[in-house]
Amino acid sequence: MKLALPLIYTSLMSTRESHLTTREQTELREVDIFSKRAVRAAQSKGRQRDILPCPVRTCFQRDRDRILHTRAFRRLAHKTQVFLAPQGDHYRTRLTHTLEVSQISRTIARALGLNEDLTEAIDLGHDLGHTPFGHVGENALEASGKLTRPFRHHEQSLRIVDILEYGGRGLNLTWEVRAGILHHTGPALPATLEGRIVRVADRIAYINHDIDDAVRGGIITEEELPADPVAFFGRGQSSRISRMVNDLVRTSLETPDIRLSDEGWRHMNVLRQFLFDHVYTNSVAKSEDAKQTRVIRSLFDYYCANPAQMPEEFIPGPGDDLTMKVVDYVAGMTDRFAIKTYEGLFVPKVWDAPAD
Repeated sequence: MKLALPLIYTSLMSTRESHLTTREQTELREVDIFSKRAVRAAQSKGRQRDILPCPVRTCFQRDRDRILHTRAFRRLAHKTQVFLAPQGDHYRTRLTHTLEVSQISRTIARALGLNEDLTEAIDLGHDLGHTPFGHVGENALEASGKLTRPFRHHEQSLRIVDILEYGGRGLNLTWEVRAGILHHTGPALPATLEGRIVRVADRIAYINHDIDDAVRGGIITEEELPADPVAFFGRGQSSRISRMVNDLVRTSLETPDIRLSDEGWRHMNVLRQFLFDHVYTNSVAKSEDAKQTRVIRSLFDYYCANPAQMPEEFIPGPGDDLTMKVVDYVAGMTDRFAIKTYEGLFVPKVWDAPAD
């Protein structure tokens, strides 16, 4: 039985579309619906390796799905955002952070008439390269002094989608998604407005959910937040996010870039600095940083000395960079797997003596 299309789509389909695939119909609708500033799927710069187009999905929808089904994406559920392996069920992880960025990004993209599918694909891949224990793990690898290049989680995210996933073949993503993942942080701006949405939405998300988690954890109270940002954005997570997004949309509609107003940006950065001063450093949430650093450094040093103990896919072959292969393995671990592996390698096992 042939399913009927929803009325809205039926009305949009013209005679010229009736013989086209679902993907081609979507690409035509993008021409009519999107802002002139949007990246349309049919105009993508393409992939590293050519493939046959999907009859149903656009190239950016296909990239989104490829990322969603990776092992690296699933591991985000067990990687630290701020709190290490929290016992409560409601604290954020890298996965929930990614989903919150996705929601904010799609809202902004839709309001601005930009490509939601491209925005979502960039978002889902932007934090794949994070190490166990968040930025603590990243800093531990960087401080080892043995790396042949600096470790940056956004560069590792690109390495994962380009090389490490799908048994070393990579995901073969479009240029626009790859560029958005690489430049979601760091000095260079993304080439597309969709990528710039993710860059700002990332900050909106983590400022607000880290405040929420810190309040839940008893590290700060809502009353301690700086007064001026509270007066500008309101009190409570919902109000802050809504007003930040509305401020960004209004400003971005009037400028060629994706940005908050000068006043909105200033107040948001005051909140960000407050988090650095009261949560990200010198708080109970960071009391285990030295132990987390020791775990990462110990695992890194051990596998550099014993590369054959890594899974086969990470064992370096002729011409491979040993330290990079070790980084790929250790950085890909979840918090709990890193701790379990450390215990297995470095913590003595208690002898279970037979009963008398």
